[in-house]
Amino acid sequence: MNTVWDKLSEKEVADVFAFGEEYRGFLSRSKTERTFTANAMALARKAGFVGLEEINGELKPGDKIYFINRNKNIMLFVIGKEPLTEGMNILGAHIDSPRTDLKQHPLYEKDGLALLDTHYYGGIKKYQWVAREMALYGVVCMKDGTTIDISIGDNPGDPVFGFSDLLIHLSAKQMQKKATEVIEGEQLDLLAGSWPLKDEEKDPVKKHLLQILKEKYGMEEDDFISAEIEAVPAGEARDFGLDRSMIMGYGHDDKVCAYASLRAILDIEAPERTACCILVDKEEIGSVGNTSMSSRYFENILSLLLERNGFLRYSDLHRALSNSRMLSSDVSVAFDPTFPDVMDPKNSAYFGKGICFNKFTGARGKSHASDASAEFVAKVRKVMDDNGIMFQTCEIGKVDAGGGGTIAYILANLDIDVMDAGICVLNMHAPFEIASKADIFEAYRAYMAFLKDMK
Repeated sequence: MNTVWDKLSEKEVADVFAFGEEYRGFLSRSKTERTFTANAMALARKAGFVGLEEINGELKPGDKIYFINRNKNIMLFVIGKEPLTEGMNILGAHIDSPRTDLKQHPLYEKDGLALLDTHYYGGIKKYQWVAREMALYGVVCMKDGTTIDISIGDNPGDPVFGFSDLLIHLSAKQMQKKATEVIEGEQLDLLAGSWPLKDEEKDPVKKHLLQILKEKYGMEEDDFISAEIEAVPAGEARDFGLDRSMIMGYGHDDKVCAYASLRAILDIEAPERTACCILVDKEEIGSVGNTSMSSRYFENILSLLLERNGFLRYSDLHRALSNSRMLSSDVSVAFDPTFPDVMDPKNSAYFGKGICFNKFTGARGKSHASDASAEFVAKVRKVMDDNGIMFQTCEIGKVDAGGGGTIAYILANLDIDVMDAGICVLNMHAPFEIASKADIFEAYRAYMAFLKDMK
């Protein structure tokens, strides 16, 4: 047996494609951390999850609870039969993805065109983001306390936006630049309009756009100051390949692992140990801020759950954390036969071979890595083998070729046993990434097995 596909029955193949279609639709609707959180909450409510305030008294085995942090995180718990102080089985992933954000003063006019100034977010190859359609998502928070939702570019009939690129006919000098300099960060300005407002001498195109924003959203130019608007690739995620075995879409990193983790906890029923799923923001810029994994939000929520069942000592929180086990679910790099020179074939992930386990991440000399213990890796292996889960182990390229990190080290610093476990992708951090449907479904099965059987 070489791949997940080889072991699948006809019915299981149908399950793989059905799960892939559900994920494809969810990914298309959940391009930002805010939209992912809102859509995940809707699925959670449908699956019987409620807010803590909707449960009276002590928490009982099988209770399903979710928490929302600033509309950018969702954390879900299914209370187990064992006391919380005996620890949890945790899945964690991030739901932010590389993109470009509008600046606080974005709108300007130059040479008869109106543009929106942006600041890119996360690690991107800037030249990949030009000459393609972009959509805008986000919120504008008004001084009166109201919030305006922005979604332009993915609805039927919507206009789209884009970063312009220099035509090949005049690119002789540009083509001599290093890839990091072909497009500069300050050149990533979205083209937004060209129609001047009549009888206006100064910035007539800009004023026309402001008029449209006022009529449609009730916002003034100064309201951009308290807005969070993201420019992301427009269009749906699509089946990829003649055999439809893959999914192409924006934001697989790390929404593909987040979705599989979400579905796993939604489908678990009354586990022995409490099951937990943590979906957080800001990983792509170092896990900083109060919506990131570095926030104390997770510990604060766990404290509330412990208090509900009479655990009031500070040491109870540390016991619950220390006794917990976690899979930090983030994507890994798939072996690309077009670029083999940066890969170690013996320690690479391949499409169709199941979930990827990264014992450690980091860069070069394991810098900033969370290195899982051999004892914990052995326990995870046993759970996978006992449940017939196909897995592979990998590293992020050759030792000196680069590397990357995840949220694993943050949870490890709380004295939790953690290992990275995710889905390999091609084109990571590009406007569209590619993942295998077989790997996505196998990861879902792996997360289910971990929540159910990890001791």
